[in-house]
Amino acid sequence: MADAARPSISACPACSAAPSAEALAERDVAVRDARIALSLPTIHCSACIAKVERALAAYPGVREARVNLTLKRAQVDAAPDVMPQDLIAALDAIGYEAHELDPGTIAATQTDKAGRDLLMRLAVAGFAAMNVMLLSISVWSGAADATRDMFHWISAAITLPTIAFSGQPFFRNAWAALRHGQLNMDVPITLAIVLAVITSLWETSLSGAHAYFDAALALTFFLLAGRYLDHRTRAIARSAAEELAALEVPRAMVIRDGAEVQLPVAEVAVGDIVAVRPGGRMPVDGEIVNGTSELDRSLLTGETVPVFAAPGQAVSAGEVNLTGPLQVRATAVGAETSLHRMADLVAIAESGRSRYTSLADRAAKLYAPGVHILSALSFLGWFLYTWDVRTALNIAAAVLIITCPCALGLAVPAVTTAASGRLFKRGMLIKHSTALERLAAVDTVVFDKTGTLTEGTPELTNMGSHARTDLQIALALAEASAHPLSRALAQAARGAGITPAKVTDLTEVPGYGTQGLWQGLRVRLGRASWVEAPHATLETAAWLSVEGRAPQAFTFSDRLRPGADEAVRALMDAGKRVILISGDSTQAVEALAAHLGITDWLAEALPDDKLSRIEQLSQEGRKVLMVGDGLNDTAALAAAHVSISPATALDAARVASDIVLLGGDLSPIAQALDTARAATRRIRENFRIATAYNIIAVPLAVAGLATPLIAALAMSASSITVSLNALRLR
Repeated sequence: MADAARPSISACPACSAAPSAEALAERDVAVRDARIALSLPTIHCSACIAKVERALAAYPGVREARVNLTLKRAQVDAAPDVMPQDLIAALDAIGYEAHELDPGTIAATQTDKAGRDLLMRLAVAGFAAMNVMLLSISVWSGAADATRDMFHWISAAITLPTIAFSGQPFFRNAWAALRHGQLNMDVPITLAIVLAVITSLWETSLSGAHAYFDAALALTFFLLAGRYLDHRTRAIARSAAEELAALEVPRAMVIRDGAEVQLPVAEVAVGDIVAVRPGGRMPVDGEIVNGTSELDRSLLTGETVPVFAAPGQAVSAGEVNLTGPLQVRATAVGAETSLHRMADLVAIAESGRSRYTSLADRAAKLYAPGVHILSALSFLGWFLYTWDVRTALNIAAAVLIITCPCALGLAVPAVTTAASGRLFKRGMLIKHSTALERLAAVDTVVFDKTGTLTEGTPELTNMGSHARTDLQIALALAEASAHPLSRALAQAARGAGITPAKVTDLTEVPGYGTQGLWQGLRVRLGRASWVEAPHATLETAAWLSVEGRAPQAFTFSDRLRPGADEAVRALMDAGKRVILISGDSTQAVEALAAHLGITDWLAEALPDDKLSRIEQLSQEGRKVLMVGDGLNDTAALAAAHVSISPATALDAARVASDIVLLGGDLSPIAQALDTARAATRRIRENFRIATAYNIIAVPLAVAGLATPLIAALAMSASSITVSLNALRLR
């Protein structure tokens, strides 16, 4: 994995290691080394590993190369001037296929591995528990003396390696807590398991009538079931700050002595002239000194309609140059760019949200110390009463097992799994383990506009007001352009059965529009100023001019998402405060707010403005649900009490959010709040069930009326009860 001083070099934002959110907030801009990750699909043996590592290490500038045969990947530490394509070519020369990777695939692999690991431990514990239960049945049926001892020792032979393997998640967490002088839920779990095994071994070595290996395995199985359910309900996802880092351009074309030189972006200095080709992303903040084009600024503003770019205009890192080549004088580089500052904001916001304490964690703070004290007092009391270590140890083990937080461990994941399944059927995917608890407390909902309440794609609104001939000319010009308005016009015209006119000499003028000749007349489709329109329109428009005639406007609007009206109305009816915040123009935001009945709105908002508004609402004591889809929403999504993004959102926005809306319909949002409140009620009910169980069972164990086996059966019964209560949500 790349550390904070080494950026991952990647062609697609989905496969090699990236810095954590905390490291992103602290990393130094003066990056010198690079770490390149390569996929090697054709390697199959140790000889392949040796050949690949030798070839990579021999390449100039490579400091170290390591190959993982299982994952079929190579990690290469190299100088910043070493390009991934150079290494790919070097491997191709020795007969090995290679492809570049980036952060997402490696992160996803780690997540999948953790889930598979947990499931394997659960399966082993379940299989072993079934076998030991079969042996225990023989003992319960009357097996005695040597036969009973043999069954006990066979059970021990099955249990010890199983506990050593399957119990590792609890042992590791408990040890980590104890090392720092703290207690967590895994400490009493570990003590209960270990004490049950030790007591059983002691009884077996003394030819005792009772051993509790089945109890230890049943305990481990139920706890692993809860842990796996919990794992399934949350995404161990990449940090949204890492997604933003993936959008930072690793290299820039800098003009030096009249020639273009490719340099790592860390070596670009303020004042350098950077060349940005059409389709390229801005590597620095700067000012255009040469060229005209159009820019996609949706990263920072959320506005999907491109803006005109000409000399003198300021640009920001992350913006996309659409149509013409530009030369930009750098005014901010590295950590000073807009994109990097946004990543820092997201990292800070994410770290703040991670401090949310769940109901289960709050219960654990009180529960774990109480269990230890109670078990210790039981051991001490019975030892002083009987002076029999064996009896005292059995009762202490029974107390630990009967109070083991298995029901508490299942209380939250069982409910969240049931609630997640219910919401998934309605088109919502819960990513974060505490999202439902936080969603239940929401009293304020903040919506982004473009791509969230609206679909984010322009739609032609006045096709019927144009003559067929004009539509044919406009279609011919539109199909020669990649501009979003031109694509929307072409799609609408083709859908209406319009065929393009015969327009010759078609050329696209970057930043202005498309022109050509129709029947000897100059025709243009583009900006109002370019076609010399006598007046502008408040609506988004593309203008058609035919030589000798007045220009005509083709107007566009952003279509409302399905369910937007219903969602906003339902939230307002439920007493929620609804706010609209957008980077779009004031006229567009005001019109949408009026249509939806939203009185509280903010237009032309930058990412900092959205984040500031969320923080202000939080300081007022509001529990804010943020619904957004763009990179400019990412910091606000991470800072909100809970957040939702559509499935069509950018990767960084989806990662920053707690819930993903799988379909295009927004109406399930209001239903999700109802489900979250119901889930929280079930979680509290489960805690009350677990508490009632302990009130009844603990005195019996302390009084010596429950053996460790009976304690394990009672613990299992409470766990099943909690799970059945959770299923009521379905």
